[in-house]
Amino acid sequence: MSNNKNTRRPKRREKPEFEQKLLDLARVTRVVKGGRRFRFRATLVIGDRKGQVGVGVAKGVDVSDSIQKAFNDAKKNLLKVKLQGNTIPHDVTKKLGSAKVLLKPASEGRGIIAGGAVRAVVDLSGIRDIVSKSLGSSNKLNVARTTIEALRELKEPREVKEEK
Repeated sequence: MSNNKNTRRPKRREKPEFEQKLLDLARVTRVVKGGRRFRFRATLVIGDRKGQVGVGVAKGVDVSDSIQKAFNDAKKNLLKVKLQGNTIPHDVTKKLGSAKVLLKPASEGRGIIAGGAVRAVVDLSGIRDIVSKSLGSSNKLNVARTTIEALRELKEPREVKEEK
């Protein structure tokens, strides 16, 4: 007789590697000869709150399909953010298309002062204290991409000290 008493015990769910936040879900239309074809476009931000963050965009026939594809796209485009404690090492401004994002370091305990897409990206990257302003375009996808590019331009904290 086999000794498998615990085979019906539920398996433990592993904690996911990345947290995710759905920024935007849009129904997009392609016009063909027979009428309109609808698909869903998902814009997703993923991060581990330890310095890694990514933005993914994908389309699919149904919502869950587009979200899964966007998650895979975000994993391919991960960025390692250069942190100085709980904030960023220096001011950075980035313009991408018509979206412009300004990021400034903040003192300990100030919190995340940012709106919409910038807040989602910054929060999932692990930054706890930052001041931000989003100028120009209010398109969530463009603002999220601009924020990622701004974070990519950050220098190491020791490089900033050497410049001063």
